[in-house]
Order: sequence, then structure tokens, then C-alpha cells
Amino acid sequence: MSAGEGGGRLAGRLAGRVALVTGASRGIGAAVAKRFAQEGATVVLVARTQGALEELDDAIRQAGHPPPVLVPGDLRDFAMIDKIGAALYQRFGRLDVLVANAGVLGMLAPVGHIDHKVWDETVAVNLTANWRLIRSMDPLLRLSEAGRGIFVTSGVTRGVFPYWGAYAATKAALEALVLTYAGELAKTKVKVNLLDPGVVRTRLRATAFPGEDAAKLTPPEAITDRFVELAEAGCQRQGERVRV
Repeated sequence: MSAGEGGGRLAGRLAGRVALVTGASRGIGAAVAKRFAQEGATVVLVARTQGALEELDDAIRQAGHPPPVLVPGDLRDFAMIDKIGAALYQRFGRLDVLVANAGVLGMLAPVGHIDHKVWDETVAVNLTANWRLIRSMDPLLRLSEAGRGIFVTSGVTRGVFPYWGAYAATKAALEALVLTYAGELAKTKVKVNLLDPGVVRTRLRATAFPGEDAAKLTPPEAITDRFVELAEAGCQRQGERVRV
């Protein structure tokens, strides 16, 4: 981990809160990271692309917000997730917000034609990594006065989308996992929800729909309000599938 805590403005709806964001280097993750920092949170940013993380770090610092913590790494390295949890405990003693945003498309193909390596990667990133995040971050969220978890899902779990088998299956499994976890938190102060951002201008969307006019899609920055709402200490929503 790098970067320091403290400094910057603390005014805002997330003032003083510590928030971990996965898939933070671009798209929705980067937009949420910037907005959370603007709202006063210290953001812990996890992504594979170190250069993009450093650019985001520069943007947050130049705006005068609390300096972020950068964690370059691949969520398929499950031991790394455990190390992040241990480091957060040593540094902050808690985690206030978990935004599990990282995800991969896999491949668009008939179910019987999905390459087994692609299948394994899609399951690892979209499902298993999120289970490992829960496993590692749950104790830290419980140490917060108002722990909040936000897991990004997709509309593909509501309907039949031919050729989207790997992505749809892993997102549906993620929803089952998170709703089960939310039920287990009923007697705690931790609130956990799923968030479907809808159609947003992201690289994943561009890969799935290469002929689409991206200029007509909602930019990631336009959907951050809902993330802030679910991350606030006062949020009482629990075990819901929230649509932006």
C-alpha cells in the first residue's frame, strides 16, 4: 500500500469514513472513488493497472481531497485480499465502506462454447473474489460504527440474455451470495446491498456492444449519487437490489 492518511478536506457526506473500492482504475470504480473523496472519505483503491491508479491519485490530491491509498493488484490473487484486510486493520482499525465493483465480461458465446479458462477467470473475478472480500472485510465492517457494503450487479440477472452465460451466471450467483450475507447481518450495524448501475459508458459495455455510440450512454460520473447514498452512515437499506 502507498499514500498517507489525513490532510485534505473532510467536509461532505462521507467525512472521515474509510472506503475500499475495487476496479478503481477506470469507469464506475474511478468515478465512485473521486466522488467518495470529494465527500470526505479516505479511499483505498484496488485495481490491476498501477499507472491508472497513480493518475487517479494525482487527480484526487490536486482537488484537495483526502489522499487515497493505492493497492495495485489482481483480485484473482486471493491471498492478496487477505493481506489488504490485515493492512487495513493495522492502519485504520476498521472499514466503513466496501464497494465491490470489479468485474469482467468473460466472453459472449453459446454456453457450450465458453472456453474453460475464460469461465474460470469470470467466476474468479465476479464471484470468488467477492466472497473472499466478504470473508476478509466482514470483521472490519463490524468494527465500524456504520459499516456499509455495496456490490455492483447487472440487469442480465433479470431476464434471458443469450450468449451472456458466464457473466449472467456469475452475477446471479453474486446476488445470491450478497443477499445471504445481508440476512446474516440482521442483528448487526452493517448494511449490505446490491447496486445495478444500468447502462453506463464503460469499457466492459464497449466490449460487449462494439458498434454502440458511447456518446449516447450515461457517463459513470452521473450515477455516483446512489453509491454515496448507500455508503452513508445514515443509510438503513439492507439486503436490497437497488437500481440507479
